[in-house]
Amino acid sequence: MTLSESAKRLKAMIEQAIEDHCLTRDEMDQILAIATEDSHIDPQEQALLQQLQELIENKSVRIIP
Repeated sequence: MTLSESAKRLKAMIEQAIEDHCLTRDEMDQILAIATEDSHIDPQEQALLQQLQELIENKSVRIIP
C-alpha cells in the first residue's frame, strides 16, 4: 500500500518529533493540519497519529510550549 502525499509529510514530521523527543505546539498544529487538509484522515494517517499519541502518553515525546 502506497502512502498518500499528506501521509508522507505527516510521517516525516512525526519521525522528526521522535528523533527530537519533543514536539512544539506549532508542530503539533502543523501535524493536525496536514492530517485534515483533505477533509479525510486515511488509514495510514490514522495509524501515524495513533503512534504519535502513544509516544506522547508514554512520555517518549514531550509537547513543549
